[in-house]
Amino acid sequence: MLIVLAYLAANVLSNLSVSYFGAISTPINAFLLIAFDLVSRDALHERWHHNNLKLKMLLLIGTGATLSYFLNRGAGQIAIASFVAFLLTGLTDTLVYQMLRNQPKLIKVNGSNIVSAAVDSIAFPTIAFGSFIPWVIIAQFSAKIFGGYIWSLILFRGNKRKKGEATA
Repeated sequence: MLIVLAYLAANVLSNLSVSYFGAISTPINAFLLIAFDLVSRDALHERWHHNNLKLKMLLLIGTGATLSYFLNRGAGQIAIASFVAFLLTGLTDTLVYQMLRNQPKLIKVNGSNIVSAAVDSIAFPTIAFGSFIPWVIIAQFSAKIFGGYIWSLILFRGNKRKKGEATA
């Protein structure tokens, strides 16, 4: 439950800071908060794999966007962009994560995050700001990859796959 609350807090903080500070805050958010969201979603994927995964992920993403909107109605466009981007990212992440299911955990997590970071880095700023902003997209993508790697080491430490062990 703690990881769900942390995911939601990171999502809401990211959305509200973008609403307040604008595009300039997105690389910092990408490194600290969105990278955490990408990796924590993989951790939740592992936990929820056989227990309503799709429904829980959709509710998680929708709750983050709804909380952002209700905490700051001015963040409406940001909340919509966040919901759409995280929905696309979640679908992409799940697909790639499942394709890598027989790989070691850090390969699955970081491999799926590379693709997810690309999708999110294009979708979110384009929807949120109404235009394609290359420097924001490149900065976000780079920050998510580096931040995601660091978060994967933190969230999955001591959780290495044993030799011959299959993973979900």
